Amino acid sequence: MSSINSGRLSIVGGGNMGSAMARGLLAGGLLPSNLVIVESDSSKHAELKTVFADSEVTEKLSSCESVVVAVKPAQVLEVCRSASQAGAKRILSVAAGVKIAAIESATDGSVAVIRAMPNTPALIGQGASAMAVNSKCSDDDARWAREVLLSVGTVVDVKEDLLDAVTGLSGSGPAYIFLLAEALIKAGIDQGLSAEVANELTRQLLVGSALLLAESPESPAQLREKVTSPNGTTAAGIAELVGKQFAQIIGSAVDAATKRSRELGK
Repeated sequence: MSSINSGRLSIVGGGNMGSAMARGLLAGGLLPSNLVIVESDSSKHAELKTVFADSEVTEKLSSCESVVVAVKPAQVLEVCRSASQAGAKRILSVAAGVKIAAIESATDGSVAVIRAMPNTPALIGQGASAMAVNSKCSDDDARWAREVLLSVGTVVDVKEDLLDAVTGLSGSGPAYIFLLAEALIKAGIDQGLSAEVANELTRQLLVGSALLLAESPESPAQLREKVTSPNGTTAAGIAELVGKQFAQIIGSAVDAATKRSRELGK
C-alpha cells in the first residue's frame, strides 16, 4: 500500500500552490520530518521556515526520491532534470502546458512521471485536480500522486490529451465564477442595493449554492428546476439568460481556454 510517509517528499517551489500542497499533506498525516520544501528565492525562506518550522526548507534540491514540481512552466524541465540527477524515482508536475514527453526527455525516460492540473481552490483545500501518468508509473506511483492531490481537494484520472480540456474547464473555471460574482454584485447595485449588501449577498449566494450542489444527489438541472416556478421571478431571469445564449457563452469560454492550453503546450 502506498503511503505519503513511505519516504521523504520534496516540493520544489514554495509559492501559493506548493505551500498549499505542503499544508494539505501535513494536515493529512505527512510527518513534518518527511517534508522538504525547495525554494530558490532566498527572500521567501523566512516565511516558509516560520510556516513549516518542523520541516526542511532549502534553496537547492538534494538527494530525493519523490518530487512534486510546483514552479513556473519555464522552469519545469530544468527542475525535473535536476531532480532526476538527484535520484528522483517519481515526479508529479502541476505546471500548465509542460507535457509528459518533455519531462521524460529531461529525465532520460527513467522516471515515473505524473502530470496534473489542479486549480486555485486548492489553496483552501477545495481544489479540483486531474492527473495523467506515463508508462513508467506503477500502481504505487499513481496511488502516491493521488494521495498528494487529494490532500488539497479531489482528483480524477484522465488521458494526457484531455488535460487541456481540464484546464479550460476546472483550471480556468474559478475565474469564470469570480467574473460571475462581479457581474452579480454590479447587477445588485444597479437595482439599488448598496455595494456592501450586494457583495455579502452574492458571496453567500455562491457559497450556499455550491454546497447545495455538492451535497445534493440531484443533478444541476434538477436543482435548477426546483427553484424555477412557472411564470415566476426565477423563470423570468432564466429566460433572459437563455435568450442571451448563456450556455453557448460558457461553452465558448471553455473552448477558448482549452485551445490556448493546447497552444502553450506546443
